[in-house]
Amino acid sequence: MRVIGSTFMRAYPEKILNIHPAILPGFPGLHAQEQAFDWGVKVSGCTVHFVTENLDMGPIIMQKTVEVKEDDTSQTLSARILEQEHKAYPEAINMVLSGRTEIVGRKVRINR
Repeated sequence: MRVIGSTFMRAYPEKILNIHPAILPGFPGLHAQEQAFDWGVKVSGCTVHFVTENLDMGPIIMQKTVEVKEDDTSQTLSARILEQEHKAYPEAINMVLSGRTEIVGRKVRINR
């Protein structure tokens, strides 16, 4: 987990994707699952977004949600979020590589 420098970002604009274990823009940065759990959210999940120079703030391609259960721990919640990450990331990569995404302002339009 590293922050990519601006030189690298400028060389590959709108080409780098990241998956984050929270529903952005909430809980950016490290330990997102623990932050969500500690805040007592009822729904958490993951976000796939284009990488920009602002940490975890790029245009969102896809999000998947997970219910936070009464008997959850941060570890059980993290495990269920990871299951959704394994689905979301390849789906989002496929959308981008197949040319179905278009960035319009801050939003990503998915063309069918």
